[in-house]
Amino acid sequence: MWIPQGQVRQQGEFETVYRDMNVGFGTWEFSPLALENPFPNSEASVHVWQGDEDRMAPVLLQRYIAEQLPWIRYHEIPGAGHLFPHADGMCETIVKALLADG
Repeated sequence: MWIPQGQVRQQGEFETVYRDMNVGFGTWEFSPLALENPFPNSEASVHVWQGDEDRMAPVLLQRYIAEQLPWIRYHEIPGAGHLFPHADGMCETIVKALLADG
């Protein structure tokens, strides 16, 4: 899927980078481990997809959070980086997994 650069950074390059860095490295007002299960009756789950070579979202952190929150279905993609959803066939794989869960 191709996304035009103007659409990605429509609020300006500085603001885009600033917001990304703030989310990635700033202090959050909550702990992800304190999140309550949004599906207490197990009617669904939250899926997290992670490439094990992602340099933007640390794989060790994602593994840890997924282990602590049993309602998360964690999918780790060996050899994949941050943009793995754009790899051929990956979108279809993700959609099939989501539909199988429902």
